[in-house]
Amino acid sequence: MSSVRAGTQVVVVERILADLLDHELPCAPWVAARLAERLDSDVHTIREVAALLDPAERAGLRPLPLPLPAVPTIVDRFADVAVAAEERTLLLTAAVSLDDGIGPVLAACARSVDDETALSQHLWVHAGRFRFVEQRFAIWIVAVSSPVMVVDAHRRLAAALRAAGEPATAVWHRARSSSRSDPASARLLVRAARELADAGDTERALLFASEAAAHANPADRDPVRLVAGSAVVGSGCMAEAAGWLAPMYPDGEGSSRLHGLAALLVAHAHLQGTVPDVDMALLRPQRDTGEEWHAWTRAAAFGAALCAERGDRQGARAWLDLLREGAKRTDDDGRLRDPVVSLIWLLLGEGEADDASGTGAVTGIVLGALQRAVVGDLEGGLQVLATGESGVVPQIDPFIAGYERTDLIAAHRIVIEVLLHVWRGDIARARTRLCEASLALPIAVPFAGLGVVLARRLDLAVLGRLGPFAHTLTAALPAPSRTDQLVDRAIRSHLAGEPNVATSCLRLWLDRGAPQTALSVPGLDEDLPIGADPAPRARQMVEPPDMALGRLLRTRAATSSAPIWRSEAAEVADAARSIASPFERARVESSLGTRALIDGDSDVARTHLRAAWQLFDESGATAWADAVADRLDGLGAERDAERFATVRRRWESLLTPRELEVALIAVQGGSNRDIAGTLTVSVRTVEVHLGRVFTKLGVRSRIDLVLLGHRTARHG
Repeated sequence: MSSVRAGTQVVVVERILADLLDHELPCAPWVAARLAERLDSDVHTIREVAALLDPAERAGLRPLPLPLPAVPTIVDRFADVAVAAEERTLLLTAAVSLDDGIGPVLAACARSVDDETALSQHLWVHAGRFRFVEQRFAIWIVAVSSPVMVVDAHRRLAAALRAAGEPATAVWHRARSSSRSDPASARLLVRAARELADAGDTERALLFASEAAAHANPADRDPVRLVAGSAVVGSGCMAEAAGWLAPMYPDGEGSSRLHGLAALLVAHAHLQGTVPDVDMALLRPQRDTGEEWHAWTRAAAFGAALCAERGDRQGARAWLDLLREGAKRTDDDGRLRDPVVSLIWLLLGEGEADDASGTGAVTGIVLGALQRAVVGDLEGGLQVLATGESGVVPQIDPFIAGYERTDLIAAHRIVIEVLLHVWRGDIARARTRLCEASLALPIAVPFAGLGVVLARRLDLAVLGRLGPFAHTLTAALPAPSRTDQLVDRAIRSHLAGEPNVATSCLRLWLDRGAPQTALSVPGLDEDLPIGADPAPRARQMVEPPDMALGRLLRTRAATSSAPIWRSEAAEVADAARSIASPFERARVESSLGTRALIDGDSDVARTHLRAAWQLFDESGATAWADAVADRLDGLGAERDAERFATVRRRWESLLTPRELEVALIAVQGGSNRDIAGTLTVSVRTVEVHLGRVFTKLGVRSRIDLVLLGHRTARHG
């Protein structure tokens, strides 16, 4: 999808999300996007349909019904449409077809390919494919057709597809047209559903499995439950998955129970907020087969990973013991065990295992990206993700085998990509990427809701408030999940210039045990109560060195006593220059400015606050930049050139007159466009002059130039 198209979709869906929130009908963004696609982005129709969905469907925990209900706005839209009998047959057949190929539809209706260009004003046909001019019409034509007509359309499509050599889809349509149980069709549908799930088409896999369940013998129900539940886990529909899988425990068919256990753990952990307490001894394979022991071992690996995501060290250790036990039977080369163990300890912030890595989407790509990022190689981590995204060399991941192409795994990869952009300080890009991805993927599921925390923090950083995406992603989380909302309130208060309120929120957050995600997301330590530990955890923070250094420097700026601070201030400022993330460095500069104000040194405060403003602006953290700008305005930050007379005297022998004017305006906070307007030159000319200024004054960036100018103004 092009960035322009994605951006347009974000705007459309954001408008829909806001309307649904206004009517207390929050929908997960990916659910709203699908409603927009199927309902022609009509806000009124989407609102009416959303009102008929249950909360789990709106949250993406259950799939949308197929077809969607024909609400009054749809009925009214086509109330005056007259459709002849032959055209109605064609349109109804197209509406119930699973595919968009026009050939089987024409064959089912005994129409000629020559008729393609004049089939109906309601169909758009091109290159053998069709779509409805208005998607709502497909819902309407089914709703106004009798059950007999719908069954007949399925029957005719089944015959046409069988003749066209598409047996799997033909069986589905045949099953839909049958009023009697057909166990033979059920077995074929299960096989097709499994193939669809392996290919990542979880939506169609569920349709096939659901139809199989309606026709299967009682003895064949567990294989149906297994394929249906496993498929919907891959789409993020965890309530639906639990509904399919839970009936197999504890008395279901042994092989199906073992192969569905990992998926059930994922579903229950998301729905309940904790990993289920499972007695794995009762589920040990009764037969000493490698396949069943591998399923048992993989379930233990999932249990350990789910505990680690939630910071449950004790639970993770227990599951890891089971993983090692099972690996002795089926994993002699450690292809499953070793990278999973590395992933667990990385998520727990400990280094008890070697930095083993695996292959495929999670233990290869996600783990590899995190391993690079936590040692400071953020570009390398993003490159690992980009290479994996290309899929040029697809590899099997023993940990998530069968799920590589699912939306759930794609969501894990995107959440980590967004996190790395945040760690790198590219706040605006991180938010854009997260919003675009949430149109199609279950962003709320990975890493115990990390995507939701990121959405909230990014909205606060860019907008200064929670927007529709953050609100609806939060609503998509099941009740037990926590999103550090006290920290969010503290950040909002901090940005609004209310430090006392921010401190109160943070004090409450500390009293509640400082709940945080396993992977570090920028919070707020600027307004922590004096003497408080900014990271009161039993384990190390999982973060790159820049974030750890930034937090340390902000703590020093806030807590050092006056006599010590006089000797430490320059040291802290120098250390901040090594921070590559503009967002993290900006927060340190802001803290230095605040400390200078407390000490009564307004000139130094202005220097650091100006640097913070420019760095926040560079990172795209607009709300943070605006907050600093407000503080500067409150200080009466004048741009009086006379105040920099010392700078002019010191630099006029080093720079040409024009370079000096450019440099002085830049030091006082002027942008390239401001300078160009003041001096009546082009922005490109300003850039050339600044490049020469940097070289002559021995600085590497605009920030360094500002700092040099203010030091010169103060000290001569």
